[in-house]
Amino acid sequence: MPDSRPISAAPFGPPASADLAVFEVTLAPEGPTFRAGPDESLLDAALRQGVPLPYGCRNGACGACRGRILAGRVHLTEGTGLRGLTEREIRAGWTLLCQARASSDVRIAARADGPGAGVRTLPARVASRTRLAHDVMELRLQLPPTERLQYRAGQYVDILLRDDRRRAFSLANCPADDAFLTLHVRRVPGGAFSGRVFEEIEERALLRLQGPLGNFHLRTESDFPVVFLAGGTGFAPIKAIIENALLAPLRREMHLYWGVRSERDLYLPDLPREWARTRPRLHFVPVLSEPGPDWSGRTGLVHEAVLADFPDLSGYEVYASGPPPMVTAARELFPDHGLDLERLFFDSFDYAYETGHDG
Repeated sequence: MPDSRPISAAPFGPPASADLAVFEVTLAPEGPTFRAGPDESLLDAALRQGVPLPYGCRNGACGACRGRILAGRVHLTEGTGLRGLTEREIRAGWTLLCQARASSDVRIAARADGPGAGVRTLPARVASRTRLAHDVMELRLQLPPTERLQYRAGQYVDILLRDDRRRAFSLANCPADDAFLTLHVRRVPGGAFSGRVFEEIEERALLRLQGPLGNFHLRTESDFPVVFLAGGTGFAPIKAIIENALLAPLRREMHLYWGVRSERDLYLPDLPREWARTRPRLHFVPVLSEPGPDWSGRTGLVHEAVLADFPDLSGYEVYASGPPPMVTAARELFPDHGLDLERLFFDSFDYAYETGHDG
C-alpha cells in the first residue's frame, strides 16, 4: 500500500505539466547529466539514456536506487511510497529514483555505478515461446525473483550451451520493461540452439545466460537525427532502443528502415507502424528484397533505400543491426555520402554455427 509517513521536510512537489519541456537531472558530485520527463521515473530516464544507476526491485521496497535531492523538486509515482527508506532519510531529502519523477530541474547525490558494472552469469527459465514468423520465435526468459539484469537498450546476452559453446541474442525489450528478457530467435539451418528453441524446448526449461554484452546503444548525448538500419532479426535491439527512446518525448528525428526478403518476414509489422502513426518524429520504411506481386512499398536492398532518401548523411547518426553483408555495405558506402564513421554504430549478426549470433 502507499507509504503514509510524513515527507514534508523532503523536496517533494506536485507533478509538472506534461506539456513542459523535459527537465535536466544532474548527478553530484561529478555528473553525468540526463533528461527526464515529468511522466517517467528518474531511474527509467537514466537507464533509457545509458546512465548506469543501481537498482533492485523497482517498486520502492529495497532502497537500492536511493539518492538525495540537493536542488529542485520531485513528485512520487502515483500509488507508491518509499518503503525502502527510513523516516530519517526521507526528512533529510532522500528519495528512491524508481519512484521519483522530476517536477523541475534536479540535482541528486547518487552514484552512476549500476548497469555496466560487470558482466554476470545467471540462470533463467523459459517463461513462454511465441512464433512471430515462419522462422522467428519470441523467447521470454525469467530470472530468479531476487535478480535483475541491468543493461542498456541494444545490448545482448550470451546463452551458454554445453562444451563452452554460446549463442548471442540481442535483448528485444527495453530496460524499463524487464520483468522478462525477450529474445527474437531466428531459425538457423543447422543451428544447435535455434533448432532446439523451435522443436524441443519447453516452458520452465532452465538456461544459463551471461551479460549484458556489447556497446550497441543510443548515444543520448548527441542531438543528431538518427537513421536505424535493421536487417531481419536485427530489428530486435533497435526495437529495444526505440521503445526506450519513446518513454519520453522525442527530441530527435528517427528513421527506421527494416529490410527483409518478403512481407512475411516483417514479423512485427504493426508495431513500428504504430510508432510512426503516433509519433511525428519517428518514421518507418519497410524494404523487401524479394517482394510478392501484391507489395506496393519499397523494394531492393535496405541500405540502398537509405542512400536514396539520404544522399547526404553528414548530419546524421546511423545505427545498423543485422546480417554482416548489410552492415558491411553501410560501413563501406555511407562514409562516401558524408557520414562520419564516429557516428556509425553497428551490431553485426554473424550466424556462425559454433560461436556466432543466432538472432
